[in-house]
Amino acid sequence: MPTAKPAPRAPVHHPLFARLYARVSVAAEPTIAPYRAELLTGVSGRVIEVGAGNGLNFPHYPAAVSEVVAIEPERLLRQLAVSAALRADVPVDVVPGAAEALPVKSEAFDVAVASLVLCSVRDVPRALAELRRVLRPGGELRFFEHGRARGAAFATAQRALDRTVWPLLFGGCHTARDPVGALRAAGFEIGPYRRVLVPPKRPRLPTSPCVLGTAWRPPEDGA
Repeated sequence: MPTAKPAPRAPVHHPLFARLYARVSVAAEPTIAPYRAELLTGVSGRVIEVGAGNGLNFPHYPAAVSEVVAIEPERLLRQLAVSAALRADVPVDVVPGAAEALPVKSEAFDVAVASLVLCSVRDVPRALAELRRVLRPGGELRFFEHGRARGAAFATAQRALDRTVWPLLFGGCHTARDPVGALRAAGFEIGPYRRVLVPPKRPRLPTSPCVLGTAWRPPEDGA
């Protein structure tokens, strides 16, 4: 697959949301951490993580990982990720960049990680094409994403949110995207995955429908 020639893109800068996310994500980590651990169990070799945020995945990378290249476009979150990288048990290099224009060579990674990021990328098909480009043929994509609910009423409410100010207030987040469908459309082979509610459903507490699983760039993929 030839190296992409990314078009210039405006920088991502959501300073108010970044500060909110940094606080909320840390507070929610007791609930989210087990999913992060499951997401990264068994990962090895060279890894690229897109939308690394403030680096909460970093403590969960196994010792078999030789290097993590962590892409984060938002300036404040990237600074926090750099601090988290210094505490990680595996080598982590935090790099500015967008998922739609990854600043790395083609077929350079054994594993890609997309964790709570596809909701907010500007162009999902392009971002997934980039992940497919940078994975070696047969390379693995681990994903943990929130998205469209299966119930009609909930899904309708999500679409309504996405047409309002929700993406503007929450760093470009869209609640009604279909990550598994998008991965299939991008040419990935879908492996095992499961649907989870985060946090687990409790009376009067809002939950987010998520999917946690694995996909692969087809081994014979040379396009």
